Amino acid sequence: MLPFLFATLGSAGATCKFAGCNNSTKDYCYSARIRSTVLQGLPFGGVPTVLALDFMCFLALLFVFSILRKVAWDYGRLALVTDADRRRHWQTERKEREYVASALHSDSHDRYERLTSVSSSVDFDQRDNGFCSWLTAIFRIKDDEIRDKCGADAVHYLSFQRHIIGLLVAVGVLSVGIVLPVNFSGDLLENNPYSFGRTTIANLNSGNNLLWLHTSFAFLYLLLTVYSMRRHTSKMRYKEDDLVKRTLFINGISKYAESEKIKKHFEEAYSNCTVLEARPCYNVARLMFLDTERKKAERGKIYFTNLKTKENASSMINPKPCGHLCCCVIKGCEEVEAIEYYTKLEEKLKDDYKREKEKVNEKPLGMAFVTFHNETITAIILKDFNVCKCQGCACRGEPRASSCSESLHISNWTVTYAPDPQNVYWEHLSIRGFIWWIRCLVINVILFLLLFFLTTPAIIITTMDKFNVTKPVEYLNNPIITQFFPTLLLWCFSALLPTIVYYSAFFEAHWTRSGENRTTMHKCYTFLIFMVLLLPSLGLSSLDVFFRWLFDKKFLAEAAVRFECVFLPDNGAFFVNYVIASAFIGNAMDLLRIPGLLMYMIRLCLARSAAERRNVKRHQAYEFQFGAAYAWMMCVFTVVMTYSITCPIIVPFGLMYMLLKHLVDRYNLYYAYLPAKLDKKIHSGAVNQVVAAPILCLFWLLFFSTMRTGFLAPTSMFTFVVLVITIVICLCHVCFGHFKYLSAHNYKIDHTEVDAVDGRVNGQPAAVPPAPKSAVSHQLSRCPASLGLGQGKGAAHVSSCLRASLRAWPSRHPWGADRAQKRMPFRMSLAQLR
Repeated sequence: MLPFLFATLGSAGATCKFAGCNNSTKDYCYSARIRSTVLQGLPFGGVPTVLALDFMCFLALLFVFSILRKVAWDYGRLALVTDADRRRHWQTERKEREYVASALHSDSHDRYERLTSVSSSVDFDQRDNGFCSWLTAIFRIKDDEIRDKCGADAVHYLSFQRHIIGLLVAVGVLSVGIVLPVNFSGDLLENNPYSFGRTTIANLNSGNNLLWLHTSFAFLYLLLTVYSMRRHTSKMRYKEDDLVKRTLFINGISKYAESEKIKKHFEEAYSNCTVLEARPCYNVARLMFLDTERKKAERGKIYFTNLKTKENASSMINPKPCGHLCCCVIKGCEEVEAIEYYTKLEEKLKDDYKREKEKVNEKPLGMAFVTFHNETITAIILKDFNVCKCQGCACRGEPRASSCSESLHISNWTVTYAPDPQNVYWEHLSIRGFIWWIRCLVINVILFLLLFFLTTPAIIITTMDKFNVTKPVEYLNNPIITQFFPTLLLWCFSALLPTIVYYSAFFEAHWTRSGENRTTMHKCYTFLIFMVLLLPSLGLSSLDVFFRWLFDKKFLAEAAVRFECVFLPDNGAFFVNYVIASAFIGNAMDLLRIPGLLMYMIRLCLARSAAERRNVKRHQAYEFQFGAAYAWMMCVFTVVMTYSITCPIIVPFGLMYMLLKHLVDRYNLYYAYLPAKLDKKIHSGAVNQVVAAPILCLFWLLFFSTMRTGFLAPTSMFTFVVLVITIVICLCHVCFGHFKYLSAHNYKIDHTEVDAVDGRVNGQPAAVPPAPKSAVSHQLSRCPASLGLGQGKGAAHVSSCLRASLRAWPSRHPWGADRAQKRMPFRMSLAQLR
């Protein structure tokens, strides 16, 4: 997406009449960009040409996608649905209870059931059995169907997009209907109907009173953004079941604490407290891996056993990776009988599994999941452990003591609501404390050093040119090749840099998918804003150059020139073309899902047999990455809002991007991805990021007004005051919890189940009959992080967590730590909660 943009960005060569806009300034500002000469000199900043080229590419990519969808029908979630229907008869509950990692597969099995809960395979065929019928199917999909198939997070994400679309409609009407004619009324630039600069704020004289209109509209856009996001979140209903609100996750317990002792502590410390379940956690990462591999071997054996029964012939396989691609037999790559190979492999993995299971009790994690009889006592316990009480210079919670307090080390406990089982990376729970911090620090230091010097694709290409990497291509003297090769490199690096940021969050080993997605969203968004918006706008090529300029003694001397880069007549055209490329090329590439297709092909090549290739096809669908999707979408939205006043023509193209993005994501969520179970913090974090867009718009107007009229001019002072007040309110709201009554994160929680449990009699909480332990054990059995070995629940029964939303994850997460835990309105009763 980005490279195609850079390849097609040209210069209209507009002429301006103020001193700052000269050829030397242009060269100075454009030094950070790699620009093709193909479109230079075209009218209106090359926007019509780029629009036509990108639209044709968009149609071509849609045609390619329709072919791929017809030919490779199993590339997506439909094959997963069909395969789940075929396999459901032999996936019995007995096998799920027999092995540890079957708890994970039961989660996946539940997700397969959700995939088929609304529309059967026949419904899919009726809906889109044509070459282009999927286009109309996008519009026929209802939100209720998306909720049932994809989960509530998908509905919240699409609702967020619809509110952004509504916001851009309002901004577009004001910008194109009012601001654009005002910019046209100026006479500072040449009177040429094909000049793009006439549409920008640079066309107005510094003494023009109409500049007050721009400042007022920027403030109005800020208010519209806040209103739109508040409307979005006020309509959200984040449903939690009763078991969620009665389960706590406790970290910092004595490693060898027993569940009975944990129960005894709470029942002694809190009157009328009944603990239904207390499950310590163990390190089962290797156990889960062994069981996953065992199940693959079992499926391979069953596949070839059925094949032998059908064809009355044994199958031979090459057990090496990519063995089915070898056309000759060499030493070390001999073929073996398939059933015999998978039988031996399964037995070996079973033995390894049994040996590892015997060691599990020796690997406690110092964590536990505790379920109580009602929500009220859960809130009281959470309050005791989290509400700070100052004692001299120290501020800490005061949990109630019992006879077991000292042995359980309750002073070291971190108590939060438990996350949903599908939200947890069970294999990451063993990475904690000092090891997690060191791992996170090393990853982010390496990431910072890499991106500090290689922030933009342009600086990478420039660095490569110093070593004459592209010289051999230039010697060919073929204009098509010499233009294409640098563009190809630019495309590769533009896609690579955000991918590096994305995978850095993955390797940090977050405990929950929500924490990983939030980290991805914030890190990718910050990096993309620097790479796409800030540095190119200021004519800078990397963070290294940015900080050297910022802290240099000549900062003030060069500041005026740098800020002039923002308001050069053709600078707006650069970002208009970027938004156009994002709308057509970027969304089409999202529809094709090229990275996923390449990974799918690689996994098929590495499979050792037909059974493993079938397994790859069955497990080739992944969860939708909300963090990365929010980051890219908010990057484009921020670019549009930032230039909505200085270059109003960008807003219609931003609206076009959001409309196409909404349709593409609607299709992908419904057809291509597995449902994800996250918490509401990922969506509230996206709402916080939206406010950055109108704030940057105010910054841009402040730069322009200061440059043209001086800092003490009325327009500059007004913009500065509004900007400071806005930033202070946002910081207080996000960091300190003040202005909470103005919060847009007014999530409504469905308490229909609580009403039946937590009634009030004479002002006191009514006695609540505890949930049957069988129901609790059923929920526990879905979670593989803790084993109930030796507790009468079955030696092979895996359990340790309960369904719950992650309300306040431990503060070990540098980005995921949320201040909400400290300012949580603890629910002493249902009336107080409401």
